[in-house]
Amino acid sequence: MSSPDREFGFMRYPRKDAGYRPREERVRDFKAVERRLTDDDIREQTARCMDCGIPFCHGGGCPLSNIIPEFNERVFNQRWEDALNLLLATNCLPEITGRICPAPCETACVLGINDEPVTIRQVELAIIEKGFERGYLNARPPAQRAGKRVAVIGSGPAGLAVAEVLNKAGVSVVVYESAARAGGILRYGIPDFKLEKWVLDRRLKLMGDEGVTFELGVEVGRDLSHRYLKDRCDAIVLTGGAREPRDLKLPGRDLGGIHFAMPYLVQQNRRAGGEPVDPAEAITAQDKAVVILGGGDTGADCLGTAIRQGARRVWQLEILPQPPPTRSAATPWPLWPDVLRESSSHKGGGERRWSVGTREFVGANGRVKELRCVEVDWVKPAGGGAAAPVEKPGTEFAIEADLVLLALGFVGPGRNRLVEGLGIVLDQRGFIRRDANGMTSDAGTFVAGDMTQGASLVVRAIADGQACAGGVLRYLGLPK
Repeated sequence: MSSPDREFGFMRYPRKDAGYRPREERVRDFKAVERRLTDDDIREQTARCMDCGIPFCHGGGCPLSNIIPEFNERVFNQRWEDALNLLLATNCLPEITGRICPAPCETACVLGINDEPVTIRQVELAIIEKGFERGYLNARPPAQRAGKRVAVIGSGPAGLAVAEVLNKAGVSVVVYESAARAGGILRYGIPDFKLEKWVLDRRLKLMGDEGVTFELGVEVGRDLSHRYLKDRCDAIVLTGGAREPRDLKLPGRDLGGIHFAMPYLVQQNRRAGGEPVDPAEAITAQDKAVVILGGGDTGADCLGTAIRQGARRVWQLEILPQPPPTRSAATPWPLWPDVLRESSSHKGGGERRWSVGTREFVGANGRVKELRCVEVDWVKPAGGGAAAPVEKPGTEFAIEADLVLLALGFVGPGRNRLVEGLGIVLDQRGFIRRDANGMTSDAGTFVAGDMTQGASLVVRAIADGQACAGGVLRYLGLPK
């Protein structure tokens, strides 16, 4: 391949995506589905960056404020270590975001106004993987410790981000995780076909080699009291996530075969990781007609998992209307666009239906057998206000269902013994209230991620964890 020309590269080269492994291959295993671009492809893509005077990808798109035009320039000039240092200055977990982030930076790319945006996520992934391949990411424990100890409760993306920043600042960090292995939703909620767990294990080993301690299988509030932590730590950071799922209280909800999405995904991830699953509690889609209620990412993950488990047929139903195929006028550039998205799971099989409401679950012998549904229109009230679903007369239909998975989002962090023990104040939504530094109503106790901001993107949880760590350091009187 001839060397790309960066001058007006955005006019010379088209966008190139990595693509997926062949469908007939990838739906038979749980290995990563996305391919990788070659170094030549990556360099050509960085040539498309326009060095904008105002880089909206950096300032308005990326929750982490990644310094995108600058690391693109370093990659183009093959200064990989410099690019890595720029990336790590704003993002402590780029091997995660480089694989599973929906890339709001790309939807804010100025080139996207009238062309396809730069493949920023693939560039980010190439940088961090080159860093590991070339040995730029050796363990570098802090030269000295600050004499401060912080407990981080939860090892998901927010918790890992908090721990990484605090440890590099010389704080002694202990991460408590109730599960058998660290990683939170990264390990147990996101399927291996999107994030293989060796990626996570590599990062966890590096963090451990740099001095972060992980205490696994420990439920704080049950195995350890809040008094124990308060006596031994200078600060506590809560990063337990939003764990209480939104339910659908309809006739027949108590029938067997109706489950929340997350336990279903967790079980499969435990199987893939070699952890035992009680046969009496096993949830599987094998040879079943599966209906997934909810059209978001979690629903798509359920769809991809059900196909791989050998489901006979899979439907994904969404009450919202189908988004347009291209960016709508309601979400102009550089906003996150309202547009139809298809994940690798959707491209692997199954059927999607939009504007569908569920009326009831119908069963036999105590188990679900079908859903009774109806099409809806979204209508704005005559007096103004938000649109609401209205059933369309004569559109009722039934759909076969041996397994129903509720992927309807999350309504709060759920009950937490540590939060209750400390008397921490919640907001009107049921999430933990905090101040500008991330501190809760209990002095010295902080919160980050979905426990306080609600269920959101992994990249937002990482950004929030890094910001919260800054608040902890200020509280401890330490420089960041």
